[in-house]
Amino acid sequence: MRFMPLFLDLTSGTVALIGSGAAAAGKLRLLRSAGANVRWYAGNDDETAQALAQDISTGEVELARGDPLQVDLGEFIAVVTASGGALDAQVAQRARRKNIPVNVVDGPDLSTFIFPAVVDRGEVIVAIGTGGASPVLARRLRERIEAVLPSRIGDLAALMGRFRGEFARLRHASCSPRRFWESVVDGPIATAALAGRCQEAEAALARAIESARSPERKSGAVFLVGAGPGDPGLLTLRGLQVLQGADIVFYDEIVTPEILDRARRDAKLVFAGKKGRAQAIDDAHLIVRMLAAAQQGLNAVRLNGGDSFGFDAEQIECFSSSFQA
Repeated sequence: MRFMPLFLDLTSGTVALIGSGAAAAGKLRLLRSAGANVRWYAGNDDETAQALAQDISTGEVELARGDPLQVDLGEFIAVVTASGGALDAQVAQRARRKNIPVNVVDGPDLSTFIFPAVVDRGEVIVAIGTGGASPVLARRLRERIEAVLPSRIGDLAALMGRFRGEFARLRHASCSPRRFWESVVDGPIATAALAGRCQEAEAALARAIESARSPERKSGAVFLVGAGPGDPGLLTLRGLQVLQGADIVFYDEIVTPEILDRARRDAKLVFAGKKGRAQAIDDAHLIVRMLAAAQQGLNAVRLNGGDSFGFDAEQIECFSSSFQA
């Protein structure tokens, strides 16, 4: 991964846009949608630049004169160049010298950042990138995500944001923030918000936070997940959901790094396979550790490589009887 996905606040300074034509116009609209103040060096295409700038009703777009190679790039928080010629390389070189982020349209090798394809749902932003290799592929992926992402998902995020501070003030050690917000996202509060019933969702969330002031300690769970032959695409949907909700994952030597990457980012990963001829954690001790984690309110996952039916029947029976007890 050459380009790390980041979200940049462009309202804190001015962005330099160099060039004219459709490419520059597209970047102008994208920059303005993020609230950026833009100083546009459009060269000799003043008429087109003026017309486009007048169409932008929010914020400021300054049409600048002069040679962009003579401008002090240090006054900008980012530089976007779309001249389509040698000027792009010269501008990029000057920006790099001053450690100013620079994007060259259709020039990923000259760029220190790139523009992703964006799905905008207000507070929810999905960015898709291909490292500049295939904008067409990124656009196709964006279209697919647009088709399945609820139109009001941003309203749900905004609602959760309004109550985030109030929940944080609870400070209950037994009230897991992650578990609480997962119950919001996966439950009737989200259903109401996504259906446009905002007042109902807000009232329900307020009640949920009030109930969380005196929470009951909840038990965790133990999950056995078969990783299959190592292809993440062959994981079942339920298996993927379990991995993404795991607090601790015990895995063996057959499980591939690509499968482990599907686990929740802050989940604890514990190797429980074989080191040489010895097993890192024997089955009896593994069961004890997983049950102890569940009793602490954590979700413990045993991720087994290979055959999904490869779990020992005695292990399954042991887990079942322990929870029944």
